[in-house]
Amino acid sequence: MVGSKDKSKEKREKRLQEISLLRTIPYSDHQRWWTSETVAVVTGANRGIGFEMVRQLAGHGLTVILTSRDENVGVEAAKILQEGGFNVDFHRLDILDPSSIQDFCNWIKEKYECIDVLINNAGVNYNVGSGNSVEFSNMVISTNYYGTKNIITAMIPLMRHACQGARIVNVTSRLGRLKGRHSKLENEAVRAKLMDVDSLTEEIVDETVSEFLKQVEEGTWESGGWPHSFTDYSVSKMAVNAYTRVLAKELSERPDGEKIYANCFCPGWVKTAMTGYAGNISAEDGADTGVWLALLPDQAITGKFFAERREINF
Repeated sequence: MVGSKDKSKEKREKRLQEISLLRTIPYSDHQRWWTSETVAVVTGANRGIGFEMVRQLAGHGLTVILTSRDENVGVEAAKILQEGGFNVDFHRLDILDPSSIQDFCNWIKEKYECIDVLINNAGVNYNVGSGNSVEFSNMVISTNYYGTKNIITAMIPLMRHACQGARIVNVTSRLGRLKGRHSKLENEAVRAKLMDVDSLTEEIVDETVSEFLKQVEEGTWESGGWPHSFTDYSVSKMAVNAYTRVLAKELSERPDGEKIYANCFCPGWVKTAMTGYAGNISAEDGADTGVWLALLPDQAITGKFFAERREINF
């Protein structure tokens, strides 16, 4: 087991070194579909992975809007990047508050008219270390799943119509996988429903999280076959993964020139406040795949799940 862990660590470190090298290679002119007029929005971006994605996108020459629920820390975060010469703007955004979302949309329309990239990074996790409380499950599901859906629904009408397509990138987690080494889901009925991509709908995803929250309320969730570590966070990310597939399928039906491509990625176990700084990956490396997905020259990629710039299974 120790040998297997060492091998896994070695493999991850090698891949991160490769990605660091790839990050130093500039995009060629024919790959750069964006200009300084291209607008990206990153939610929950006052620190950690979100802040780093803003920095990297602005470093590639985009105009980036940094959002944060806390206005003061958001203004300060944007100021740091502005002083570094980056084209970064700030607006307050609480993805749980409909009036905050409406204010944000009105401001976008007035100042920028439309956006090209939306990265949904805002999220919460109340479990660190080996603790696994479901006390805040409602807040975790509301923020990570419903909040993400709220802002996507509000922003889709504001996404630019262009031949290269607009992009939605959802920050999720391998903890939400239905199959694989990281999946701790034992509920076969839920797995079967969420894996059947042809029949999958937003209603099915909503029903799944409602079922989980009902069992939490009744105190029966432990026998429900849900993941036994980071349970509420894992379920919320499982829901976002499934919703990304539904969304991508719906958006693929839009006519050419109005396409929007939606993908999700796992940044890894990053050293941020959300992990209690217990992660094994820097924010810079954690942000990389999200930025890479947002800027992909081959825009036809949609409805996929990525980690370390590689597609992984849901």
